[in-house]
Amino acid sequence: MHEIERRGLIDCALSMKRESLVRGSGGNVSLRVDLDRVLITPSAMDYETMEISDICCVDLSGNMVEGTRRPSSDISAILYIMRNMPRAKAVIHTHQPYATALSLVADELPADLVTVIDELGGAVRVAPFTRSSDEGMGIQTVEYAGDSNAVILKHHGVVAWGNDADSALSAAVNLEEGCRCFLAALATGLPLAHLTPEQIADESKERGYYGQPG
Repeated sequence: MHEIERRGLIDCALSMKRESLVRGSGGNVSLRVDLDRVLITPSAMDYETMEISDICCVDLSGNMVEGTRRPSSDISAILYIMRNMPRAKAVIHTHQPYATALSLVADELPADLVTVIDELGGAVRVAPFTRSSDEGMGIQTVEYAGDSNAVILKHHGVVAWGNDADSALSAAVNLEEGCRCFLAALATGLPLAHLTPEQIADESKERGYYGQPG
């Protein structure tokens, strides 16, 4: 079932590696395909050799529906997010270095860059540390999500989401670029320039032009 969607998860995982958001078999990609079924990448398998049949299909309680592989070890956290945050139809988890570095020195990535506002919905908060492969990772993600499309996990990495795998990946990529810029600004030791709430609200307005018609 869902061969196109399964291939899309593998393609997204390979893109995560190309964008240096993960190394090795780190991280995971998941997609909700109906009210009670989720596709998710398997635990500790190389994305380069992953086949469509390796993608796991589980229900929202974590029971295997289809597949022979063991799902990602973060399955309980991912399913908690999907049960409690309906807008997270696709979820990716990464260990991206700049966002993880930011988690050690700040409580959020502020909405001071247009890409953070446009692509992530505003400031991205840093959630307190929880043990990896634990449902607490999902609980903290939901608690700290706010209006953003991502949460930074302190000492750990990132959870990003969207309507599909491509939009979740875009959130993670733009978050990494925003964190890289923010850390570079911090490194100068100079005062940081912040956008005003009015400027942020103005940037957030629908402009009806970006992208192609269709």
